[in-house]
Amino acid sequence: MPHKRRSQSWTELKKAGNECFKTGQYGEAACLYSQAIKDVEKSGKNSEDLSILYSNRAASYLKDGNCAECVKDCTVSLDLVPFGIKPLLRRGAAYEALERYRLAYVDYKTALQIDCHIPAAQDGTNRMTKCLTEVDGHSWREKLPPIPIVPMAVKENFSQATCQTTQHNGTREKYKSVPGEDVIKKALYLKEEGNALVKKAEYKKAIEKYTQSLKHNPSEITTYTNRALCYLSVKMYKEAVRDCGEALQLDPANIKALYRQAQAHKELKDYKACVEDLNSLLKVEPKNTAAQNLLLKVQNKK
Repeated sequence: MPHKRRSQSWTELKKAGNECFKTGQYGEAACLYSQAIKDVEKSGKNSEDLSILYSNRAASYLKDGNCAECVKDCTVSLDLVPFGIKPLLRRGAAYEALERYRLAYVDYKTALQIDCHIPAAQDGTNRMTKCLTEVDGHSWREKLPPIPIVPMAVKENFSQATCQTTQHNGTREKYKSVPGEDVIKKALYLKEEGNALVKKAEYKKAIEKYTQSLKHNPSEITTYTNRALCYLSVKMYKEAVRDCGEALQLDPANIKALYRQAQAHKELKDYKACVEDLNSLLKVEPKNTAAQNLLLKVQNKK
């Protein structure tokens, strides 16, 4: 296996890293991204490719709770290609976990300048505003580092790129601008139908409604976490992990996604991953009793 891996191109290594990431093998994903980074750097720098690889490795570090390395990789990614949405959000989440709230606020706020509709940036900004008000009082803004001004060209390029991605190959772009109003209404209607079915404990039918809703609006975090709850209820634990992963890509500090992913990992007897999920959750919300209780149960099983 090692021989074969060494002969892979950097694009194949990146693809293999993405697959490992999707299945929760974050350490293996980071190794594959590291190999890809070495290959690209050897063959002469391509700033955009390198920026994506560093950002992807940062996501793996963030999932593993290695926030300091995540910050480093995101910073390299942003030096290569300034104002990248994903590295800004990932670095913001890492700073938040490290309780460096001012720096987290700056990153979330910078992302909002690029696209004001990003749920993770909106939620992150709100959380940091609350934390900083508690820590520094009402004059907290005076203590912030400078917030970069995003050039208009960056905003326009981002908007064009997301439109082209959608038009040319139908790829779902996690951070694209909010879909049209009619599409959002349709997605919301289907989601509410799913919620009504959950109340009746008709989980399989609810899963169908949430799946239809996500086709219309793949950026709605609560639809992923709601469908994950249904998957947990029908004992489809791998699918629950996948949906929580989708939600956490959009908002790395989402409490429901972290808790439900921990529940799924527990049922899959992946106690290490379960503990990692709960520790990530407790960094965001230290007094969450449900997470504290589940952590005690899992630690007794280990």
